Amino acid sequence: MKKWIFFFVFLPGCFSALYAQNIVKQASEGFDKEQQGITHGKIDTITYASSTVGTNRRALIYTPPGFSNNKKYPVLYLLHGIGGDEKEWLNGGRPQVVLDNLYADKKIEPMIVVMPNGRAMKDDRATGNIMASDKVQAFTTFEQDLLKDLVPFIEKNFPVKTDRESMAIAGLSMGGGQSLNFGLGNLDKFAWVGGFSSAPNTKSPEALVPDVNKAKSKLKLLFISCGASDGLISFSKRTHDYLAEKEVPHIYYIEPGGHDFKVWKNGLYMFSQLIFKPVDLSTFPEYLKMSAAPAANTNGGMGSPGRPRQSAAPETGRNDYKPTSTTQPGKQYPQVNSEGRVRVSIAAPEARLVQLDIGAKKYDLIKDTAGVWKGESAQQDEGFHYYQLNIDGASVPDPGSLYFYGASRWGSGIEVPARDQDKYALRDVPHGQLVKQFYYSKASNKNRPVFIYTPPGYEKEKSKKYPVLYLQHGMGENETGWGNQGYANFIMDNLIADGKAVPFIIVMENSSVDPAVLRANRPPVAPGQNGGAPQTTTGANNAPRSGGGPGAGVNFAAEFEKVLMNDLMPYIETNYRVIADPAHRAMAGLSMGGMQTRSIVMANPDKFAYAGLFSSGIFVPTEITDLEAFKKKGKLVFMSFGGKEGGAARIPPAAEEWNKIGVKAVTYISPETGHEWQSWRRSLYEFAPLLFK
Repeated sequence: MKKWIFFFVFLPGCFSALYAQNIVKQASEGFDKEQQGITHGKIDTITYASSTVGTNRRALIYTPPGFSNNKKYPVLYLLHGIGGDEKEWLNGGRPQVVLDNLYADKKIEPMIVVMPNGRAMKDDRATGNIMASDKVQAFTTFEQDLLKDLVPFIEKNFPVKTDRESMAIAGLSMGGGQSLNFGLGNLDKFAWVGGFSSAPNTKSPEALVPDVNKAKSKLKLLFISCGASDGLISFSKRTHDYLAEKEVPHIYYIEPGGHDFKVWKNGLYMFSQLIFKPVDLSTFPEYLKMSAAPAANTNGGMGSPGRPRQSAAPETGRNDYKPTSTTQPGKQYPQVNSEGRVRVSIAAPEARLVQLDIGAKKYDLIKDTAGVWKGESAQQDEGFHYYQLNIDGASVPDPGSLYFYGASRWGSGIEVPARDQDKYALRDVPHGQLVKQFYYSKASNKNRPVFIYTPPGYEKEKSKKYPVLYLQHGMGENETGWGNQGYANFIMDNLIADGKAVPFIIVMENSSVDPAVLRANRPPVAPGQNGGAPQTTTGANNAPRSGGGPGAGVNFAAEFEKVLMNDLMPYIETNYRVIADPAHRAMAGLSMGGMQTRSIVMANPDKFAYAGLFSSGIFVPTEITDLEAFKKKGKLVFMSFGGKEGGAARIPPAAEEWNKIGVKAVTYISPETGHEWQSWRRSLYEFAPLLFK
């Protein structure tokens, strides 16, 4: 008899262990389709008083099939993304259907699911500019609303278990970042944490898990998933890489798909089957083994030959398109939605094929009965993008867009709202002046245009002198780039107003010097010395100092150096109140402009104390012609890249070489951007506060 008693006591634990060891596979077809003949759970709206926000707030609550007030349940808090609200999961994911089907198949534990509005502010609607700073801040504020207001309300009004091992948190996109931030930051509250396609609001891995041993001892399950073609995958991967290095058990699963509900529903499908039951850590590595390979992230410029043609991006996602800041006043198109998709419209009744050409891809537009063509792109990186329309093979600007000089022509550009756009927003702060001037250049034998930014107060404080930054554009752009596309003046106004940067003057010149004119004005070359033929030179790592197009093969850095040193700098120092010494002189540039910066500072280490290279390769001490002179006067070498650019990994070792010899070097990686203006705006925002201090 004792044997039988022992057998029955042991058996449930044995079954639980076997049950937990099953690896949860990707959802099969029909997992999200409503089934007949099964018991269904129920979704209700609840209202709770939020002392954090100072108002009543709403959430949705799912109670499982067979719900009883006489039984206590574990709770999953399920969070939405930046463009959603408490109904986003209901409308896009139908979680009640997914969970009902799993209950019917006896694959999950009975649980209550709470779907709150993670935007903790009085007007928490997903309307207007969802990237506005107050709305983004509200996602952080929600942590206190969740812990101090919502959780106590649920525990008081519903039959739930209140121990930490009965509480889980998970979410999609911005909600995935919140779940990781709040869950891992409150391990005394949550033992089960899941992030599906977690967004850039996710804290750095070191901040997420500052105490590795605590995480190992308290976490029952940490689940991280993402679509293989999701542009935000790097945020999930960096967290996984850190956890793997620190040997913190977790599941990391990459599945086919992008940043969409197909992926998020599957995340819920898998995560819900793993929580509130025994866990077998030995199965965790198997999820990585059965993951899909991440898709290659590319971000090319315009005009590349042989680019793929795509049909119009399906009109999926959020239908909240609206004109953007780069749409011409009074025009309705182009538009951008909260996911970063671009929509265009043009009347061309006789055309046979019209395409939107953006982000190195072409999207076919669709013609209506009135002869108006419309269509959308796939999701674009946040920030500024050049684009054009292609009508029966002819590339033309969009008549609805403001025009910008890039790709060696005036054309269309569009601004995709960014989460950090307040850095370069036109704020209610004192403003400097951005003016266009002309000066005569002997080197190029003509009057040349230059844009000059003077900081707030320059016109009033007549006796004050200022440092100066010479700021260069990239290949195919001109002196208008940093003002029109880069918002350099607004970046400086905001930094100065916030007390983050000292006031200084910025000079923005066209460094694409006409090589034919410069060659004509060179002194005669002695016989046997190349006869004056243009030479192609290389900088560090054999990076060419000249560009393609007209005049290719000419050393643009050396040619612009003549204009800068002999004409432009004397003009500025004669006509503006600048402090004319190396300690108060800096040079920086993006792409080609950064390469010019490197070459000019290399050749003139006694003239510049600060050098900034944005997406321009690396700069190491051995390149300086007179290293000792630069060591005495040089104060900073700054190198940056977009996170999607291939050179990002090379700059920390280069910075270390400078730091070893006593010259301060700083690096910056712009998250989730490529070789584009958003990377360079952010680079200037990081670089400027380091100058002249």
